[in-house]
Amino acid sequence: MTEASDRNEAAQGIEGVLLANRDRILRFLEVRGAGDSAEDIFQDLWMRLTERRTGPIADPLPYVMRAANNLMLDRYRSARQSSLRDAAWTEASSAQRPSAETALISREQLALVEQAIMASGERAARIFRRFRVDGVAQRDIAVEVGVSLSTVEADLRKVYAAIAKLRKQFDA
Repeated sequence: MTEASDRNEAAQGIEGVLLANRDRILRFLEVRGAGDSAEDIFQDLWMRLTERRTGPIADPLPYVMRAANNLMLDRYRSARQSSLRDAAWTEASSAQRPSAETALISREQLALVEQAIMASGERAARIFRRFRVDGVAQRDIAVEVGVSLSTVEADLRKVYAAIAKLRKQFDA
């Protein structure tokens, strides 16, 4: 057999397992805490497993279930990091009224932060503002912008990294 046909048969095998056990996998994800995100996670699972170049898998269903569990763990860790980041933002925002000098410095820093946000890209800046300023849920932003939830999260991480880099410069 050729390498291309081996890859095609492996993809059909995984696709077949995913299609045949879709409801079972969705229930598994919901029980593991995915809730409304079960469909999104299933979609991510489908993309990851069908894009990979793998050889024959002896027990494909346990392989798929393990991959689904790993995706759930990744989502949980990402959500945990997001909540920790949000808590840090909340703590930082509960400051007292600044002096005139501090207010001037803050305005200058705000302008630099705005430049850093815009430098992250127009879509990332829009997503950041909709999430952090407007308080729109990430899932709703994904639908609004027409991208996946993981793309929204990646764009937010990009903006957060730019702001964190700038913050290090401020602290120096």
